[in-house]
Amino acid sequence: MTHADRAPIGIGMIGYAFMGMAHSQGWRNAKSFFDPKLEPRLVALGGRDRAKAEEMARRFDWQHVETDWRALIARDDVDLVDVCTPGDTHAEIAIAALAAGKHVLCEKPLANSVDEAERMAKAAEQARADGVRAMVGFTYRRVPALALARRLVRGGRIGRLRHVRAQYLQDWLTDPDAPYSWRLDATRAGSGALGDIGAHVIDLTQFLTDEHITGVSATLDTFVPERPMPDGDGTGQVTVDDAAVFLGRFSGGAMATFEATRYATGRKNAIRIELNGTDGSLAFDFEDMNTLRFYDASTSAETQGFTRILVTEPTHPYLGAWWPPGHLLGYEHGFSHQAADLLTAIADGTDPEPSFADGLRVQRVVAAVQASAAAGSQWVAIKDTDEAKTAGTTREVA
Repeated sequence: MTHADRAPIGIGMIGYAFMGMAHSQGWRNAKSFFDPKLEPRLVALGGRDRAKAEEMARRFDWQHVETDWRALIARDDVDLVDVCTPGDTHAEIAIAALAAGKHVLCEKPLANSVDEAERMAKAAEQARADGVRAMVGFTYRRVPALALARRLVRGGRIGRLRHVRAQYLQDWLTDPDAPYSWRLDATRAGSGALGDIGAHVIDLTQFLTDEHITGVSATLDTFVPERPMPDGDGTGQVTVDDAAVFLGRFSGGAMATFEATRYATGRKNAIRIELNGTDGSLAFDFEDMNTLRFYDASTSAETQGFTRILVTEPTHPYLGAWWPPGHLLGYEHGFSHQAADLLTAIADGTDPEPSFADGLRVQRVVAAVQASAAAGSQWVAIKDTDEAKTAGTTREVA
């Protein structure tokens, strides 16, 4: 298919910081490498600071800048709204965009509360009846090694799942003098490490296993209660968690351990997931993102051991569009995969994944972790999943 054969789709993105850059790169590369049926046009970039938004627009070839997100949604040349703002604005923007008949891509976590996420999922379902699509940006699903892991699990290669281990470890807050930011304010971020990075491994483990987390027992901690303001004028109170640790149970009976922290000194972006089953195991670490380790228990004892799979073959997920085998991919490629998948779903009239319903499911787990920690690590069953396997006294969260 040539560029001339593609129907155009106007993209309007709200937010121009770290995620805005990643999404901009994704939209540009998706049309170059994956040849989707729709031609993404970078129509409008939204941001309150016009000077910063204009500089971002210049760097990534956005055609226009809007300082009011409502004006961006109202544009006739915008067909899809990409929400890259802090969590406290997700619900209002996404619901307004869906009501205006615009497709929506919303960054994770979907919302700051279960109530907001429920309203967003309901709006997405209503818009779906009119052919309007919505997707939440859990981009790590589209790391080729993790997509391959899902394929192996679905193919029965590890048998019945017994254990899930998941960690997301960063260290950018280990310095107590690191400045205060919106990510440390519960009114804007909803939660700290739990929602910022823990949400990723919550989603990933449910994605990889095709199962739901049915209950948790959790603890949260805040190590540094206040931090200096960026302008040097006083300090700001940290009102979110710095670290989250919790036990979980999956709908098929597997037991799980989760850890999310921004205080793991020396760990920059370590997403570590291990799945142990009756017939084998899979292990992944994002700091070695092009490899997947697979243990096949059916092989001879003389040669058993974890096999290192270099996930760069054209038969591996997404790799056929990129470089020759052995030429590695990086962090930014997941955003191109995300954009290409969403464009394909819209063109084909199918439901993109992860859906807003998937985002709501993650938000329910986040809320259960917070409720458990507040109740002294009491087990909290999670509503709207398969029947929870719990022991002792339980609480339930909607």
